[in-house]
Amino acid sequence: MAKAKLADIVAHCNRTLKPDSFEDWPGAVNGLQVENRGSVSRIAAAVDATPATVKKAADEGADLLIVHHGLFWGKTHPWTGNRYKLLRLLLDNNIAVYSSHLPLDAHPRLGNNTGLCRELGIRSPKPFFIERGQAIGLRGELDITRAGLAKRLAKATGCEPTVLPGGAARCKKIGVVTGGAGAEMKTAADEGVDTFITGEGQHWTFALAEDLGLNVLYGGHYATETFGVKSLSDSLARKFKLPCVFIDHPTGL
Repeated sequence: MAKAKLADIVAHCNRTLKPDSFEDWPGAVNGLQVENRGSVSRIAAAVDATPATVKKAADEGADLLIVHHGLFWGKTHPWTGNRYKLLRLLLDNNIAVYSSHLPLDAHPRLGNNTGLCRELGIRSPKPFFIERGQAIGLRGELDITRAGLAKRLAKATGCEPTVLPGGAARCKKIGVVTGGAGAEMKTAADEGVDTFITGEGQHWTFALAEDLGLNVLYGGHYATETFGVKSLSDSLARKFKLPCVFIDHPTGL
């Protein structure tokens, strides 16, 4: 069975994603979140690090789990009850966890936004959507009806999007920020797009889209963020000659 050093994989991920160059949310904790005994023979990838995805990774025989949303978004202490069970599951199955949030959203080759733009047919997209001093999304031109774009998005993500038809029926300048950027759609409008694709937003964003004259497509937070972990784990599998598996555990959100 082929094996690679965990330290070598982590170093490669850090060189590729450059997590130290991003100001992220405090709970993101980009990088290696949990160590294992030092080697990796099988990689699993999931959008979220949860008891369910860790259990599935263990069932797959993985000893490294690559995630977009790591272990520390909510309250993480004390390590009792279900938190203890999660820690015990990781340790008993020798599973390391590497998490990448904004660095994986924004990566020009492996990122969530790059992957979604590719699936939508947006070619040569440019950096877009300044958040915390950095561009975390992509924008490009695509002459397509709003309904046609919604169909492409559904095909790309596997679920029907929610469409806020605040703008013209034909879309031309499209911005993409995977995840939960609906509340910040004014940033997208201010940067000159007529259509904004993201994962989710609150009820009141419908009226905001109308006020801004902006088409907004909510493709699902989970569904729009499967691309990055798939691409990253696939690239690691090729480089280190290891098997990998994607653990699909949709939230419906």
